[in-house]
Amino acid sequence: MTHADHETEHHAHDHQHAEVSEPQQPSYYDMLETAIRELLIERKYFGADEIRRQIEVLDSRTPALGAKVVARAWVDPGFRKRLLANGRTACEQDFGISFYDDTELIVLENTDKVHNLIVCTLCSCYPRPVLGLPPDWYKLKPYRARAVSEPRKVLAEFGTIIPDDVEVRVSDSTAVVRYLVLPKRPEGTENFTEDELAGLVTRDTMIGVVEPKLEIRSAEG
Repeated sequence: MTHADHETEHHAHDHQHAEVSEPQQPSYYDMLETAIRELLIERKYFGADEIRRQIEVLDSRTPALGAKVVARAWVDPGFRKRLLANGRTACEQDFGISFYDDTELIVLENTDKVHNLIVCTLCSCYPRPVLGLPPDWYKLKPYRARAVSEPRKVLAEFGTIIPDDVEVRVSDSTAVVRYLVLPKRPEGTENFTEDELAGLVTRDTMIGVVEPKLEIRSAEG
């Protein structure tokens, strides 16, 4: 190997090192969260194990849980009535869903005359016990503002066109009140099982930005 080759190889070796990303420094809010958490643990308000358990509970909540609630409401008129009367109690009693805060859950039913849309104009309040974490777009300022001022345009951007004779109702979540949309059951699902119906329900249908769609089954299916 010539000296020039060695210099070239050495330069490439140095360049590879330069491309290795440095460990990311914690943000202000990361450090603030750590400091508050450690202080609360030190003051014995709760322990590290309790924090871990709560994180596991949060991680276990996904839109699939909410989909089961919706599917049950589609097939069970009694449950549907209880769900619309008191969403939290119905979820707790029929599905054993634990609510890890004092929030109220109001379930809003879509009909032929009313389409419901959920937003949180202040931050990102969301029915996490039944849907898990909110999507990123739900937390963005443009959605939070436009969902209130021009809901039909926002829905159209999701591909949801609401007829003029259907009222669009926008419900603004708060720190103590969360909303869940009970979408309309798709036509042609009369013979579907509860599990099959749950498969048609997505996170976005329970926020109200889209409607459940019946997948066209193949002849073999």
